[in-house]
Amino acid sequence: MFGRREPVPFAFVAEADRFRSNVTPPPRERSTAGQMAGRWLLGLTIVAGLVGSLVIGTPALTPDKTADQPQQSQASERR
Repeated sequence: MFGRREPVPFAFVAEADRFRSNVTPPPRERSTAGQMAGRWLLGLTIVAGLVGSLVIGTPALTPDKTADQPQQSQASERR
């Protein structure tokens, strides 16, 4: 059922890879100073958030040195 392929009915579809347009697209608009500043601020905010989460999260990932010692409650010290 899928082995038989029909020819392409339109010649322009078959030759689409060879088609060259003589129409040039309009030039890209330059970014304004406000847009560029906004992009920089967005990038700096993202980087600052990643660095901040790393700085805040690093102490939680380090092994706790007090875990080696048996913990005693304050109530047991007041005998």
